[in-house]
Amino acid sequence: MKKKQAKKKNLSKKKKISEVDAFRNIEKKVPSLTQKSKQSSGIPKYVADRMARRIFFTAGIPTIMGMSVFVISYIIVTRNIAEIPPSSTIAISALFFLLGLGGLSFGILSASWDKEPGSFFGIENIPLNIQRAKAAFKPASQNFDEKK
Repeated sequence: MKKKQAKKKNLSKKKKISEVDAFRNIEKKVPSLTQKSKQSSGIPKYVADRMARRIFFTAGIPTIMGMSVFVISYIIVTRNIAEIPPSSTIAISALFFLLGLGGLSFGILSASWDKEPGSFFGIENIPLNIQRAKAAFKPASQNFDEKK
């Protein structure tokens, strides 16, 4: 039992760092983190905003329509306006959801990376953005070799 008490005394004798010194050490480490974040190549805000707008129209609207198919079909069937088979409701809804999925890809790939917005549809940006996406998934060493 004496050995256990001796260990507890040694733990209490550890060097205590004052709060001022602890915060000084943190402040010394922070600039190195901000330097790394400046070097990272992410999507600029104006490009992300442009992508979000395109995605809203090309994916959001078809997705909302895909959900509304169920509501409209329910209203038509319950009021005895027409007899709609459930399979056609599901097929039409699935078509709208697939259209929304295609619109999601189109919205991302058609956005211009220039400061000025591109054309209305942005079809000319798709091949360039596909190349950028392929380059992003290559290992860093391959990207470095291609630049030489």
